[in-house]
Amino acid sequence: MSHDHQHHDIDTMGDRRLLIAIAFNMLLTLVQVVGGILSGSLSLIADALHNFSDASSLLIAWVARKIGRQPADHFKTFGYKRAEVIAALINLVTLVIIGLYLVYEALWRAFEPQIIEGWMVIIVAGIALVVDVGTAVLTYRMSKNSINMRAAFLHNVSDALASVGVIIAGTLILFYEWYWTDTLITLLIAAYVLYQSATLLPQTIHLLMQGTPDNLVIDDVIHTMEQVEGVNNVHHVHIWQLDEHRNALEAHVVVADLDQMEPTKFAIKSLLTQRYYIGHSTLEFEEKHCNECHEPC
Repeated sequence: MSHDHQHHDIDTMGDRRLLIAIAFNMLLTLVQVVGGILSGSLSLIADALHNFSDASSLLIAWVARKIGRQPADHFKTFGYKRAEVIAALINLVTLVIIGLYLVYEALWRAFEPQIIEGWMVIIVAGIALVVDVGTAVLTYRMSKNSINMRAAFLHNVSDALASVGVIIAGTLILFYEWYWTDTLITLLIAAYVLYQSATLLPQTIHLLMQGTPDNLVIDDVIHTMEQVEGVNNVHHVHIWQLDEHRNALEAHVVVADLDQMEPTKFAIKSLLTQRYYIGHSTLEFEEKHCNECHEPC
């Protein structure tokens, strides 16, 4: 009971941190957009769009955390934890769209250069850097155990780097009138956004497609199961992730004697849990002679 209460307190604290981070990032996005329009800096607007995607991803992650804590019911017998994975997919697809839009705008700006107010770019980007670092600090602990929060944390770190890039561009424009650096920084921000998406998107889709966990090899799992005393063969094996932290398995197990099924089942499940962290397993047992009779089918 005390463990559940402590876990609830941690979740509540995490939700509060997320809400604080969302509020600061939404306010920062507004400041960056206004500053970008007034200064004429496309890189500042690019940073604002990236920052808005972070604020949106934090909001979606917050909602998904709330949904994910709902207990299993008749409609979702495995529970609602995959809501966070769906949220991650939404956030990553949005990032791809934003990244491609930034590339388009940067290339268009290359043909039509604009006058940019360097001081305003530096001031607004400096404020953004402080907020981005603060948000990263708020989300760091939660990023260790959640693909959503890990993505949000990485986004905040990249936002901080982007703000540094915008400050550099503003400084170069101010002292040397190198307006082309604004386009260059925009392209670099877009490239980083697309890189992040390309890194996390396949992992998210793999989980939603019930793919085998990356750290498991089915042949190794089968070999381990067949080493249990009394097991002759293991086939029809399926391994997938129920969510980011829970692995599941189903398999047919051929044994010499069905009378020893219970101790064999206990031994297999214990091995699966201890060695492969497979906490949910469904095993169908068959007698050896029965399996041999039906093999041609």
